[in-house]
Amino acid sequence: MLQPDVSRYLEAAREKHLAKLLELLRFPSIANVQGERDQCGPCAAWLAEYLSGLGLKAEVLAGEGKPTVIAALDVSSDAPTLLIYGHYDVQPPDPLELWDSAPFDPVVRDGCIFARGASDNKGQLFAHMMAIDACLQTSSLPVNLKLLIEGEEEIGSPHLEGFMAAHVDRLAADAAVISDSSFFAEGIPSITYALRGLVYVELTVTGPSCDVHSGQYGGLVRNPANALAAMVASMHDADGRVTVEGFYDDVVAVTDDERRMWRSLPFEEEQLAASLGVEALAGGEDGCAALVRRWARPTLDCNGIVGGYTQAGSKTIIPARASAKISMRLVANQDPEKVAEAFKRFVAARTPPGVRSEVAVSAKARPVVLSTDSPAMRAAKAAMAEAFGAEVALVRSGASVPVTELIQRLLGLDAVLMGFGLPDDGMHGPNERLKLDQLWRGSVASAALMHNLGQQAVPDEQVRA
Repeated sequence: MLQPDVSRYLEAAREKHLAKLLELLRFPSIANVQGERDQCGPCAAWLAEYLSGLGLKAEVLAGEGKPTVIAALDVSSDAPTLLIYGHYDVQPPDPLELWDSAPFDPVVRDGCIFARGASDNKGQLFAHMMAIDACLQTSSLPVNLKLLIEGEEEIGSPHLEGFMAAHVDRLAADAAVISDSSFFAEGIPSITYALRGLVYVELTVTGPSCDVHSGQYGGLVRNPANALAAMVASMHDADGRVTVEGFYDDVVAVTDDERRMWRSLPFEEEQLAASLGVEALAGGEDGCAALVRRWARPTLDCNGIVGGYTQAGSKTIIPARASAKISMRLVANQDPEKVAEAFKRFVAARTPPGVRSEVAVSAKARPVVLSTDSPAMRAAKAAMAEAFGAEVALVRSGASVPVTELIQRLLGLDAVLMGFGLPDDGMHGPNERLKLDQLWRGSVASAALMHNLGQQAVPDEQVRA
């Protein structure tokens, strides 16, 4: 159990902590913004200053890409060391007209914080900072601490592997926690034990050297937009199965124990479809249940297509080029390099005469499966059960968090994915929010995790079987 004085401090300091979180949320720290509008540097500096004020040794390290914040505090050579990961970068807020309030002018209403980054990931990260403050102010921090806070997670963490490889000694720890995920449903605290991987590409098809008259050259010049549309349409069969040769070769089947565990979760396809504003969920591959498709099967999705004239009115042309952005989510045992090469072969084989195709891979992340019975996992299960007053569900996620695999491969740790968000927080969309109760209880869970790791004796009841 968490020490009572820590809980009392967290409750008494809520207004102070909330004010600081709102400061953090005001930074428009969008990873893909460059030049004078880039606010990632100032945001990183704010974080380092705040952590230094708590008593940690914190610094901003520049390098390739956006700056990274690292911090550390040693309390005892006998204490275990906990590494906390988070990211300060956020998704672009567009389209702005769909927001009820300005995305970088956070507001608190109806028991929620509304702002870009409220849930993904500044709010969840800040819950750990609240816990650190509480433990230090009550002289009850039972672990050594290290923090790694990056600024490029939303664009696939392209420089994180190099950074971590160069700072392995500074990041070495006994346990690692990542809070960049959601509950399965409100009232069901969840710990994620598997993530899908990612291959993100831009497929460009080019034809004539410039846009040409569709009346004079239609039927003579191959249309890149038509060719691209045909390629994208051919990437799935009638049952929704991806047609890229070799795409499913290395996929690991879901175990019977996992199917049993997932069947115990309260999931209604019709309810999810209604919440998304669609009549029904896609059938996907024949015989694959919805949660299996969501968590344990690979996917290929076209994220956007552009080509030719798209403004108001008409313009009769054959465009010189067209492009599509495509994401492929991978599952256990799939290799991003192998899948990317298979996709390139697929495109090359379907590029018709008269146009050229190019595939540019912009992001890759390996899928991850984590231990469900490590000491850190047991500590986290007990902490979440204590903070949220409910049994803990072990779930997978269809999303990708690249640092998880890097922590596993470079640091030799299975991180604990202990998120405090909710499925309807609107991550990546308009009116992103974080419920205050999730923030308060998340800070308690973080402090309880530190306490449990320090005690090295953690009960494992109250875990959803």
